[in-house]
Amino acid sequence: MRRPQIPAWLPLDPYILALVGTVGLAALVPATGAAAGFAGAAATGAVALLFFLYGTRLSTREALEGLRHWRLHLTVLACTFVVFPLLGLAAAALVPGLLDGPLHNGLIFLCLVPSTIQSSIAFTSIARGNVPAAICAGSFSSLVGIVLTPLLAAAVLGRSAGGFSLDSLLKIVLQLLLPFVLGQLLRPWLGGFVTRRKKILGYVDRGSILLVVYAAFSAGMAAGVWRQVSLAKLGGLVLVEGVLLAVMLLVTWYGAGRLGFGREDRIAIQFAGSKKSLAAGLPMASVLFGAQAGLAVLPLMLFHQMQLMVCAVLARRRAQDPEAAGPDFQLPPRRDPEGTAAATVR
Repeated sequence: MRRPQIPAWLPLDPYILALVGTVGLAALVPATGAAAGFAGAAATGAVALLFFLYGTRLSTREALEGLRHWRLHLTVLACTFVVFPLLGLAAAALVPGLLDGPLHNGLIFLCLVPSTIQSSIAFTSIARGNVPAAICAGSFSSLVGIVLTPLLAAAVLGRSAGGFSLDSLLKIVLQLLLPFVLGQLLRPWLGGFVTRRKKILGYVDRGSILLVVYAAFSAGMAAGVWRQVSLAKLGGLVLVEGVLLAVMLLVTWYGAGRLGFGREDRIAIQFAGSKKSLAAGLPMASVLFGAQAGLAVLPLMLFHQMQLMVCAVLARRRAQDPEAAGPDFQLPPRRDPEGTAAATVR
């Protein structure tokens, strides 16, 4: 009997399964007491290491060269940090009774998170878009997001973001921005070493995120926040996020067309401007939301898998557009869309 296979257009990311398993572990065996303190400290150190590695991977020269396509990058930044938050606020206002408390804050926070890099590159490549532009646009989004995401969270969510305060901003600077800057400064000496060991260090990336998820969901279990969630609320969240993703895909594609961008640039704008980074969002949420981080990151985790599945189908369809140049072009083999952050930040 043939073994059932997952269709190529349905990318069930193994890393998502690992995240789900980590959530299950935190639900069954949450870290409490001294173990909770140890898990929190380990997660803090892992996040600092994660952003230090991001800094050593990002090529400053490539980022500066990418500034020449400034209209495209400003368009992606506007989609990520202006259009997305406005749509999130509108969605939250339209369904106030369906999503409240941490899920409401998590939906808003999702809309404030920077874009991805690895999955944007992969999908742009499959669709035959402007890959260098996708690399630079995602990099700029991640850099800007380190500073802008917590500032926007302060302005939009205020005190409702769990433990958000000036102290939280200081933690963001110390845990995320300072290690990143240090990695950039040490890149001339460590960049080659990190690049040569990208596969091993990719496991460090993902292991760090899993540790953050375990610590956040353990704190949520201890605080009893999961008693606030029902199946109706989860179903409503999935519906709202599906509509949000569909609107952003339409806005980025047709909006870029109205701005005069060509097909390849429109593809890069669509895939870089419609997605959100799980790797960047989870560490920030753990700082900003405290014990409520477990529920607050749930919208981001669901949206992450949703965007992979939808964009995988869309990228394949874009590759078959009549405007796609090159009669001998063949679709690349299937790969993990999020991949590892081998060359730069997600």
